[in-house]
Amino acid sequence: MDGSASTLALIAACGVALAACSSSSSVYTADPNVFPADYKKQILLTLTQTLDDPTNIKDAGITDPVLRTAGKEQRYAVCVRLNARDANRRYTGVKERIAYFYAGGLNQMVDADQGQCANAAYQAWAELEKYCLAKSCA
Repeated sequence: MDGSASTLALIAACGVALAACSSSSSVYTADPNVFPADYKKQILLTLTQTLDDPTNIKDAGITDPVLRTAGKEQRYAVCVRLNARDANRRYTGVKERIAYFYAGGLNQMVDADQGQCANAAYQAWAELEKYCLAKSCA
């Protein structure tokens, strides 16, 4: 074998070895329906980053995570109700959002369609109402 032929043979052997490694049957897949243990923290963080004014929220409520149908799949979902202020510091009225979780992490939070949170058992959510941006909040 000349030098280029042995180099090609070595490259081919490495390719076969790498292909064998990648076709292993022990591929880890996450359980999509892991209970979202820190769901309130994840939702609070998302709301404080996406609302025009995340302070002085009124009528805040949240549900416990429940498995719901999302498309063709079952996913943990949480309904959130709040009356937030817009960029002009005017209250926009009570709105409902629904948060979907995948493998225990917040995957998506969108405005709830009519009926998605209609029978939701909301609990008061004081942490959201008390959210403060200042360093010296009481």
